[in-house]
Amino acid sequence: MSKGRHFISIWFFIGVLLLIYGVIILGFGLYGLASPPEREVVMANLHTELWWGALLIILGAVYSYYFRPGRE
Repeated sequence: MSKGRHFISIWFFIGVLLLIYGVIILGFGLYGLASPPEREVVMANLHTELWWGALLIILGAVYSYYFRPGRE
């Protein structure tokens, strides 16, 4: 490796993707709460979109923080 070249870890990009997907899924879950569908899905009361969206946001934030560029 030459001096001055910094490589960005793939885990940073994975963290960013998890964060983006988490925001999208959480947003979809919040939209589903605001305007529920006419026909209820089985076990819709569990609100899995909210749980998975929040989990992905937390995981994405952790990965993005620990593998951010410039951190050594």
